[in-house]
Amino acid sequence: VQLQASGGGLVQAGDSLTLSCAASGRSFNMHTMGWFRQAPGKEREFVACITWSGGSTHYANSMKGRFTISRDNAKNTVDLRMNSLKPEDTAVYYCARGKGIVVITTTGWYDYWGQGTQVTVSS
Repeated sequence: VQLQASGGGLVQAGDSLTLSCAASGRSFNMHTMGWFRQAPGKEREFVACITWSGGSTHYANSMKGRFTISRDNAKNTVDLRMNSLKPEDTAVYYCARGKGIVVITTTGWYDYWGQGTQVTVSS
């Protein structure tokens, strides 16, 4: 399984950005997919996840109402739409495949990770 994240960039506060993760390999639609981020000097933190069918989503509190996760199982992709971006959203964003099909918020329950895409939000 390989995950390729893209869509990062430099934006201004208040702007929007959509990250995309393309997955190769089997059984994409049998796993929860998640997005995490890691800022310099900080631990990797949960951003959002979406269950295998797309029927359930879950967000970290600071992202609720601003970020939207979605998936297209026919295309093996999972997107993260980020609105009203803030300087504190600056980080490397990673997509990951969960070990199961339910809501998963902890890094230890994800087994495959993309290479990360940098998001920088200027004030």
